[in-house]
Amino acid sequence: MNANHSSTALALRLQSQDATREPSAVRYVLIGIALLFFVSCLMFPLVLVFVEAFRQGSAVFFAALVEPDTLSAVKLTLLTAAVAVPLNVIFGVAAAWAVTKFRFKGKSILTTLIDLPFSVSPVIAGLMLVLLFGTQGWWGEWLQDRDVAILYAVPAIILATVFITVPFVARELIPLMEAQGTEEEEAAIVLGASGWQTFWKVTLPNIKWGLLYGVILCNARAMGEFGAVSVVSGHIRGETNTLPLHVEILYNEYSYSAAFAVATLLALLAIVTLIIKTWVELRQERQ
Repeated sequence: MNANHSSTALALRLQSQDATREPSAVRYVLIGIALLFFVSCLMFPLVLVFVEAFRQGSAVFFAALVEPDTLSAVKLTLLTAAVAVPLNVIFGVAAAWAVTKFRFKGKSILTTLIDLPFSVSPVIAGLMLVLLFGTQGWWGEWLQDRDVAILYAVPAIILATVFITVPFVARELIPLMEAQGTEEEEAAIVLGASGWQTFWKVTLPNIKWGLLYGVILCNARAMGEFGAVSVVSGHIRGETNTLPLHVEILYNEYSYSAAFAVATLLALLAIVTLIIKTWVELRQERQ
C-alpha cells in the first residue's frame, strides 16, 4: 500500500514539474524576452495607431470614417471577404477530404499546390492575373472585345484575394482529418449511410472547430490583403480601393490622421479576430 502511494505521489510530482530543467534565471530571461518583443513589436505599434488617429480630435477621426471613399472601401472589403471566404471554405473542405480520405495519384502534388500561395509573393500573384486578364494578356483582347472588365475591377480583386487565402481552411483541416482517420466514415458507410449523410452527420461535426478556425484566419487575411490587390485594383478611389489601399492613399497624400483613423478599422479587425480565435480554442479544449 505504501509503495503504491509513493509511486502515485512521485508520478504527480513529476507531472507538476516543467518539461525542461533549465535554471529559474534562464526561464525568466526567456519569458522577459518574449514579453519585451510582444510589447515593443506588437502592442506598442498598435497603441500608437489609435493615438495618431485621435491626435487631431474625435471630430477629424469620425469624419475620416464616414467619408464616401472610406465607406466605399469598407463595402468593397466586406464584399471581397464575403465572396472569397465561402469559396475557400468549399475548396478547403473538398481538398482536405480528397487528401485525407482517398488514395490517388498526384496527392502530393495537390498538397504542394495548396501551399503555393504561401511561397509566392502576393505581388507575383497580382502580376499573374495581369498576364491573364490584362490588355496584352492571354484573354485580355477577348474580354475587351466583349466589354467584360476583370482587371482593375472588382472581379480581379476577388480573384486575387481568393488565390492568396486558398491555404488557410485546407491547411487547418488536413492535419485534423488525418489525425481522426477514416474509421468513423467507414462505419457509417457500412451501416448504409450515403456520402452526403456521412459528411454531414460524421465528418462535419468532427471538424467544425478546425473549420471555424480556418474561416477566421481566412477572413482576416482577405480583409487585410494588400500586395496582390494593389497590383490588380488600379487604385480607383471610390471604386476599387479596399481598406488597406485606402490607408496607403491617405498616407501618401499626407492625410496622416485620416490614414490612421481608417487603419484603426483594420486594427480592430485584428483584435476581434484574436478574441474569436481565443474563444474557439477555449471551446475546443473544453470538448
